Amino acid sequence: IPIILIMIYVLLVVFETHLSGAVLLIIIGGSMFLFGGKKQVIRLLVIAGIVLAILLLVFFTNDYMIKRLTGSSQDEVYQETQALYAIGSGGLTGLGFGKSRQKYLYLPESPNDFIFAIVCEELGFVGAALIVILFGLLIWRGFEISLRVKNKFKSLIAFGITVNLGAQIIFNLLVVTDLLPVTGISLPFFSYGGTALMIEL
Repeated sequence: IPIILIMIYVLLVVFETHLSGAVLLIIIGGSMFLFGGKKQVIRLLVIAGIVLAILLLVFFTNDYMIKRLTGSSQDEVYQETQALYAIGSGGLTGLGFGKSRQKYLYLPESPNDFIFAIVCEELGFVGAALIVILFGLLIWRGFEISLRVKNKFKSLIAFGITVNLGAQIIFNLLVVTDLLPVTGISLPFFSYGGTALMIEL
């Protein structure tokens, strides 16, 4: 029953053409199943395979998703290119807090999904590395809490929240550094948006 519920949400998100959101739901749901001690791992893998097949089917029949994933023209990779310019110009120590140049109309939507590129430009490799380390510590503490809590329900809640934050962070950093196509996943605690910030807190 929980797998069916997860699949319903995944499919609804897929039909909204938010492939990365659907993948995020699969990661959270699947990891919580495994952490929860379910012994139906084979069944879970089969269902994950079916969901993946559906995602690929929807992807290959949807021009919008194909363009987002392949970046078949210069216009479609403009954002990633400008993000890389921002990261590169930051150097080791950055241009200084608030002194980014790319955020002035060069990098579209810089306060949202690509905020980390501006962080790299202003604070450099040192500042960006410090933020990544802090994110790592946050995720480590989240997993530690989920393992220490005796109540199974609370343990699963802590684990699920940690996986959600961790997956979002990884997706966002991979997109900003052009290792993944643009996915529309924001960076927790950094990207613009009061509602997201309240939920994360």
